[in-house]
Amino acid sequence: MPFIINSINAALDETEDKVLRRALQRLGSHRDKVAQSSIHKVSLDARKRKEIHYVYSVYVCLDDEKLERSLCRRNKDFSPVAASELKPVISTNKVQGRVVITGFGPAGMFCALALAEQGYKPLVIERGERVEQRTKTVKSFWTGGELDEQSNVQFGEGGAGTFSDGKLTTRINDPLCRYVLEKLVQLGAPEEICTRAKPHIGTDKLRLVVKNIRERIISLGGEIRFCERLEDITIANAKAQRITTTRSTEQTAALVLALGHSARDTFEMLARKGIFMQPKAFSVGARIEHLQKDVEKSLYGDLAGSDVLPRGEYQLSFRENGRGVYTFCMCPGGTVVPAASERGGVVTNGMSEFARDGENANAALVVGVTPQDFGNDPLDGVVFAKSIEQAAFRATGSYKAPATTVRGFLSGKPDLDTNIVPTYSRGIVACDISKLYPESVSRMMKLGLEQFSRKMACFGDENAVLTAPETRTSSPVRITRNESLTAPGVDNLYPCGEGAGYAGGIMSAAVDGLRVALQIMSTMAPCENS
Repeated sequence: MPFIINSINAALDETEDKVLRRALQRLGSHRDKVAQSSIHKVSLDARKRKEIHYVYSVYVCLDDEKLERSLCRRNKDFSPVAASELKPVISTNKVQGRVVITGFGPAGMFCALALAEQGYKPLVIERGERVEQRTKTVKSFWTGGELDEQSNVQFGEGGAGTFSDGKLTTRINDPLCRYVLEKLVQLGAPEEICTRAKPHIGTDKLRLVVKNIRERIISLGGEIRFCERLEDITIANAKAQRITTTRSTEQTAALVLALGHSARDTFEMLARKGIFMQPKAFSVGARIEHLQKDVEKSLYGDLAGSDVLPRGEYQLSFRENGRGVYTFCMCPGGTVVPAASERGGVVTNGMSEFARDGENANAALVVGVTPQDFGNDPLDGVVFAKSIEQAAFRATGSYKAPATTVRGFLSGKPDLDTNIVPTYSRGIVACDISKLYPESVSRMMKLGLEQFSRKMACFGDENAVLTAPETRTSSPVRITRNESLTAPGVDNLYPCGEGAGYAGGIMSAAVDGLRVALQIMSTMAPCENS
C-alpha cells in the first residue's frame, strides 16, 4: 500500500532530488525500508507574493505494507494511495448485438478504449471528422470559411476538448483520475501531467494523443465511423434494440450516449423518444482577454517573468444572493476562438498550445443560470443559450463576435480602443454585449469585474477586452440515469459524460466513460458477433 508524503514546501530554485531527500527524512529510522520514491505532485503557492514557493507531495513505497499502514494512521501528512488500475468484473452473460458508443470525445474515447482492451470490440459513431481532417475544417472556418455544422470546434474526434487548453484538472476525487493520466502518457501526452497539480496537454499535443487513442482501439478490433450521426433509437421491451444513423442500422447490445454538451439535435430526438431528461444549471458570459504579462505581474509581483515560475493562471469566483460569477477555462498565452456549431449563431471558446507562449491570456467570465432563469422543460436551457448566440450573430451580421473593452462594458458605451490585440480570428465588432443577456447576468458580470479587481490588478484594467458570447460551459441538459448508470426504463442505454450532465471537463468525462465501461463489462460478456 504505497502512500503520499504531503505538504513539502520548497524554494523556487530547489531541485527535486533535494525535495525527495527532505521528504524521506520524515520517515526517520524507517528510511532504509524505502523500495521506491518519486515526485507525486507539485503546485505553486503564490498567495503571498513575497513568499512564493512550490509545494510538493512525494510518492513512497516501503518493503513493509504493515508499516505503511501504521505510518499513515499516525501522521496527518501521510495518505494512502489507491491503485491506479482498472479492475473489471467480466460477465459471462452473452448478449446479441454490439456495444455502440455515440460520440468520440473524452467520455466516448475512454469508454471505448477500456472496452476494447477487454475484448469487446466496440463500435463508435462520431458525427464529425477524424482529427487530421477536422483540424483543417476548423481552421478554414476560423479564417473566414464556411461553418461545417457536423465537424467544428464542438463536434469531431476528441470532442470540444481537442480545441482547448487540454486542462486535466478536476474536482472529483477518484482513483481513476490517476489511471487516465497514466494512460494519456502511454499514448503520447507529456509525462509532466502526472506530477503537476494543474496539468494540461495543450491543443497541439492533445491532437496526437487523440489519434493514438483511435489507433489503439482499432488495433484491438474496435470500429470507429466518422461523419456518421445518430438519428434514431428503436426501443422495445425496455431495451435499446437498434440504432439508425445517417448511414446504417445496427443492433445494439448496449448503447452509450457520450454526446457532448452541444448535441442539441440529438437531445431533441431523445425527448421525442420519451427518454427522461431534466434541465440543468449551466453558465453564460464572455471571454476576457488580458496581456499575459499583466496577469503574471498581478500574480507574482516583482518575480513576474522569472524562468522558474510557470505561466500565470487564475481562478476567481464571487457569489451574491445565491448567484455566482466566476472565471472558467483560463488559457494562459492562449487565443479566443470561434466555436459555433450551428449556422446563425456566434460562440466563443478559449484555447492554448502546450507552450502557452502567446501574448494574451483569456478566460471565460461567466454567470450561473438555472431553470428559474430559463424554464423547467428539459430543452429550455438549450433554447436560452441558442437565443444568446443568435442575438450575437444579429448584432454583428456575421460570425464576427460582439466585443468591447471592459471600460465600454461598464459604461454602456462600447469601444475597442485598447493596447490589447484581440485574438478572435473572425474579427470583432464593438457592441453593447450587456444586451445579449438578461439583466441579472450582465449585472453579475459587472459585479464580478469589480470584485476580481480587488484580488488581481489586471481585472482593474479597463483596456481588457470582452468577446461574447460564452454559452457552452457545460450541458444545459441532464439525461437521467439510475444506480446502474442506465436510463430509467431502458436497461442497456447509458447516458455518459459531459453532454449527459455527468462531467465537467476532460478528466471527469474520461472517468465517467470508464465507469460506464466497467458497468457494461459487469453485465455482459464480450460480443461474439462484434
